[in-house]
Amino acid sequence: MTYFLCNLFFSPIFATKIITNMYRKAIEELKQWKARKNRKPLILRGARQVGKTWLMKEFAATCYEKYVYINFEDEEALQHVFEHNFDISRIIESLELRFHVSIDKDTLLIFDEIQSARRGVTSLKYFYEKAPEMHIIVADSMLGLSSDESIPVGKVDYMNLYPMTFEEFLMAMGKEKIAETIRKRNWTVLQTVSDMLIRDLKTYYYVGGMPEAVLAFVENRDYDEVRRIQNNILVSYDSNFAKHAPADVVPRIRMVWNSLPSQLSRENKKFIYGAVKHGSRAKDFELALQWLVDAGLVIKVNRAKACGLPLNAFEDITAFKLFAVDVGLLSAMNKVQPETLVTGNELLTTYKGALTEQFVAQHLETFVDFLFYWSADNSRGEIDFLIQIDDKIVPIEVKAEENLKSKSLRFFVEKNTGLHGIRLSMSDYRQQDWMENIPLYAINVIALF
Repeated sequence: MTYFLCNLFFSPIFATKIITNMYRKAIEELKQWKARKNRKPLILRGARQVGKTWLMKEFAATCYEKYVYINFEDEEALQHVFEHNFDISRIIESLELRFHVSIDKDTLLIFDEIQSARRGVTSLKYFYEKAPEMHIIVADSMLGLSSDESIPVGKVDYMNLYPMTFEEFLMAMGKEKIAETIRKRNWTVLQTVSDMLIRDLKTYYYVGGMPEAVLAFVENRDYDEVRRIQNNILVSYDSNFAKHAPADVVPRIRMVWNSLPSQLSRENKKFIYGAVKHGSRAKDFELALQWLVDAGLVIKVNRAKACGLPLNAFEDITAFKLFAVDVGLLSAMNKVQPETLVTGNELLTTYKGALTEQFVAQHLETFVDFLFYWSADNSRGEIDFLIQIDDKIVPIEVKAEENLKSKSLRFFVEKNTGLHGIRLSMSDYRQQDWMENIPLYAINVIALF
C-alpha cells in the first residue's frame, strides 16, 4: 500500500523511519530545482539503498505544504494510469480520486519505482510540455536498465544521489560543529581533535554511507546490526542482478562484482579481467561491467594517458580501476571486523590502502564529472586520482596512514608546469609550494578549490 502525506494528512501506514538528525546536502540541490523558472520533471538517480525515497519525502515535508507519494511497484491499480493516453488532466484526476486529495501546482508529485508503471517514463515529456507548472520527482534505481522505454531527451532534469559522505556521517552523529570547522578549514583547531576525527573516519570505513546502516549505528552503536544491514543490502543487490539484467549476463555480473575485494587487495589496483576468470578478456565481461556502472553499483576510474585540458580527451578506456559504491559494503564483502578497523593504529595490514582509496573515490565522485588516475607507460610512477575542477587539473595522492613520501606526486607536478598537488593522509594539514597535505577526514574541502 502507498500513502499520501502533507501537513494536514498523516497515514498510520507510513512506516519509513524518519532520521531526525540526518542531513543530506542533496536537499540544497532540490531546493534549487524547485526555484528554477524552467524547471522540468526531475529524475533522481542512484544505486538502491542510498536514500532516494527518504530524500524525496524529507524534501517534500520541509519544502511543500502537501505532496503525493506513489510507489508504482506497490500500487498495482495505478500501473496502467499512463497507458490510455497522456491527458494530464485525466491522470491528475485519477490520482486525486485514488488518494482523496486535491492536486494543484503547489503539490509535489513523487513517482517512485516509475519503471513499474507502463509508459510512466514517457509521460514525463507530456508533463513538461502540457503542465510545466507541476512539481514532479521520479526515482528508479534501474531506470534505463530494465525497460524498453527511452528517457525523453531535453524534457527532464537529472540529479545523482550517492551514499552519505563522511561529513554527513559526522552530522548524523551530532557533530555538526566539527563538520562546520572542517568546512571552514580551521586547521589549527582541527589539529587538537584529529585523534577523534581519525577514530570517526575508521568507524566510517566500517559503517559506510548507506543511510540504514548509519541510522543503526547512530542509534545503537551496534556494529553487528550494521553488518547485518550491509549483508542484507548485498543480498538484495544480488537479487536485482537476476531481476533486472539480461539472463545471459547475470553470471558475469556476479563474477565481476564478487571480484572487487581481490582486485582492490593488490598493490596495483588496476582491474584485471584474468582475475575475474582465468584466461578471460575484456570482451567477455564488457556488458556485465557496464551494467554495474549504469546501476551505480561500481565506480569506474579510467586511466588518463596524459595531463591536459580537458582531461577526458586523454582517456584510456582499456585501463581502469573499479571501486564499489560504498566503503562500508566493501568492508562487509571482506568481512572486516570492527576491532580491526577502529581500535589501535593498524588498519588492515593488507587492505588498508584499498579501503582508503575506496573512501576517496566515492567522495570525489560526488563533485567531479570525470574521475581518472594516471600511470606512466613504463609503469614507473602512478597518481592515484586525477580530477578536473573548472579549468584546473588536480593530481591527488592517497596515503592510508602518515607515510608522507610522495615521489610520484612530486615528479608529476614538476613535469607538468602549473599544477599544485594534493596528498590525502592521516597526517595534519601542511602546505608546501608544490603540494598540500589534507587530512583524509577533510576530503570534502577539495570541492571548494
